[in-house]
Amino acid sequence: MSVVRIAVRKFGPFESAIAKQFADYRAVTGATDTLEIVAMDLNPMHDVLFRRRELATDAWDLAFLSTDWIAEAQASGLVADLRPFMAEHPLADFPTGWTPSLLSPQDFAGGIWGMPYHDGPECLIVRKDLLAAAGLAIPTTWDAFHAAARALHAPEKDRYGTVLALFPDGHNSFYDFCIHCWTRGAEPFDPQGRPNLRTPEAGAALDFIRTLAGDTLALAPDCRNLDSVQSGLLFCAGKIGLMTNWFGFAALAETSPDSKVKGLVDVAPLPCGLGGSSVSLNVFWLVAIAAGSRQKERAWSFLRHLATPDMDKLTTTEGAIGVRRSTWADPAINRMIPFFHTLDVLHERARSLPLHPRLSAIAQAVDRLLECALMTTMPSADLLAAAQADIETLLA
Repeated sequence: MSVVRIAVRKFGPFESAIAKQFADYRAVTGATDTLEIVAMDLNPMHDVLFRRRELATDAWDLAFLSTDWIAEAQASGLVADLRPFMAEHPLADFPTGWTPSLLSPQDFAGGIWGMPYHDGPECLIVRKDLLAAAGLAIPTTWDAFHAAARALHAPEKDRYGTVLALFPDGHNSFYDFCIHCWTRGAEPFDPQGRPNLRTPEAGAALDFIRTLAGDTLALAPDCRNLDSVQSGLLFCAGKIGLMTNWFGFAALAETSPDSKVKGLVDVAPLPCGLGGSSVSLNVFWLVAIAAGSRQKERAWSFLRHLATPDMDKLTTTEGAIGVRRSTWADPAINRMIPFFHTLDVLHERARSLPLHPRLSAIAQAVDRLLECALMTTMPSADLLAAAQADIETLLA
């Protein structure tokens, strides 16, 4: 009997789902292996797997990796190519069982470097009951979003119009900035990661974030200490009127026994700004095989099991978001989460971040940009010029 060791992003539904999926794997295959789950927050996880290069050792067999990290992992020799394993023991209905946007980010440099596990693109998440009571439609522009947040803001009822995830973890602020640029018609980075931040649209994006972050008549308090998970849990607790966040938190609001808003939630495409159109950010969690694992065949056997329709559905019923089209269309899932089928529509608008091994460093530079923007009165154009120079130096 051997121990299969997996690094998991710290999140209750991930941890419970992966434990149940391994138990099912043992029951179906007769395997006698045991699974050791080690759950970590984002920055400690990146530190362990990348800076300390533990993926290159036999410390791990499998790991959850954000698509933000996959180019860095491949360039650093930290993950195994799945193509040879697929050739010998193929996955059922691959690739047609998944939407192309969930298979392309990890398919590069001649290999496939992970399989999607948890999806849930960024979208608009609203309390439909509060909008209806206020006589408001679901906002389709950022100005309408801000106005709706003000209309729904009721701190005397322990409820706030909206929330921002401003904790500087190299993810949330970077994502928000890219979304606000894209939805105004700008391209803040080219496919090679080169920045293009000195544009009127990027300035408008930064101005909007600064304005919203400083609006005490629309925003939840202490947002600079909130990440996307904490923001999503505030929504589930009934404390937020509307927000932009990952689809998974809308689903969690319908499935969590602790949710105060079950049956009151709806999702929609993200708003847009002048000259832009709605997009969805395509960032998701993969499961990859560690390059240093001494039991890659066992790891692949379990990974194949994770990719089956039943296990993908189990990911969803545990409170995460399955990645197979069969799960998105499943009648039982859509009875539980009435808007689950909209994932197909959201993925039609999906945009991915640059596939660059320094993407984490680029994201940290944007974090610094946002931190300065929120703590100083320096003009946005000057902040963007400084960030442009910072990232150009980093890439050089």
